[in-house]
Amino acid sequence: MDLRTAVRERRSIRMYKPDKVSRDIIHEILEDSRWAPSWGNTQGWEFYVVIGDTLEKLKKANLEKFQTGATSTPEIPMPEKWPEKHNQRYMDIINCLLSVLNIPRENKELRNELYAKMFSFCDAPCLIVACLDKGISLDYGMLDIGLILQTICLLAHARGVGTTIMAVSVMYPDLLRKLLAIPDDKVIVMGMALGYPDWDAPANKFERARANLDELVTWVG
Repeated sequence: MDLRTAVRERRSIRMYKPDKVSRDIIHEILEDSRWAPSWGNTQGWEFYVVIGDTLEKLKKANLEKFQTGATSTPEIPMPEKWPEKHNQRYMDIINCLLSVLNIPRENKELRNELYAKMFSFCDAPCLIVACLDKGISLDYGMLDIGLILQTICLLAHARGVGTTIMAVSVMYPDLLRKLLAIPDDKVIVMGMALGYPDWDAPANKFERARANLDELVTWVG
């Protein structure tokens, strides 16, 4: 798969097949992703690859936290407010997803079933948790995490493996620290679900949209 195709066709996968992704394939993806750029080649990222029984325990515990109304305490705070045009783009994709799943926005029960799937990481057979050393400035470290996560997304897509960058996977860092033995000197930044896409699922087939280039670019000179 050429790079342009990978960039334009990659999408967030919201439903996975139960088939496991082999350790060899995950290793290959991560091995290649090491060449992502980072500030001053500092390569501050660290990853925990969660599979098997440990992942099942984490899914169950994460879902239970959500269903019991536990207060989320992500170590990278979620934005409380977005500028209007950005918030509208977010609402557009949420409404699109609800539409293809035939979930009326006012139907709280069905929406909670969808959220339950998300807090179970969309049934993905692998979760990759990205961390930074607390001695690294978040301003630059977060940029580097974004760069390598995008690199993993593209490398996985080129191998027929789907990914989803999921904030819901790091809402309860106490669970991650307990089950994954993540030390206190690390900041838990973001999780990524990984697995083979279920292409029959409507959640993986709806048409996506992007802002027009004129909204994003100012030519100077």
